[in-house]
Amino acid sequence: MANTYTHIYIHIIFSTRARAKLIHSSFRQELFKYISGIIKRKGQTPLAVNGISDHIHIFVGLNPDKAISDLVRDIKHFSTNFVNDKKLTRTKFLWQEGYAAFSYSHSQINSVIKYIVNQEKHHKTKLFTEEYTEFMKKFEVEYDEKYLLD
Repeated sequence: MANTYTHIYIHIIFSTRARAKLIHSSFRQELFKYISGIIKRKGQTPLAVNGISDHIHIFVGLNPDKAISDLVRDIKHFSTNFVNDKKLTRTKFLWQEGYAAFSYSHSQINSVIKYIVNQEKHHKTKLFTEEYTEFMKKFEVEYDEKYLLD
């Protein structure tokens, strides 16, 4: 797009279905690299991809030609197939139905990346459900507890 200039930074969070601890350390980095590749193939810029056994954080520089929902759909679809086709888990691998996405300014890039990179350390003291709820409150997102993590 001629004469169109953007800096859109989106932090995406979603978990495995029913928050099952399926993202094993034995293949975690391989999965995150694969997801970074999906993001690049979709014309977006992966800034950080990390998580622990039951959820993932993705920080992306988003081009305005791609809807966040389409990007998340593609990430979930292709990464699910990747895990299942390679039989990386004993049971069928699935992501939760929904996701959360939050925007950040350029000045916050380094702090968001640091937060994502340090997920294992962060989750030694905090459960994913606590973290997810805190993000909803911090960004003043209205939600129904009944559907929050489905």
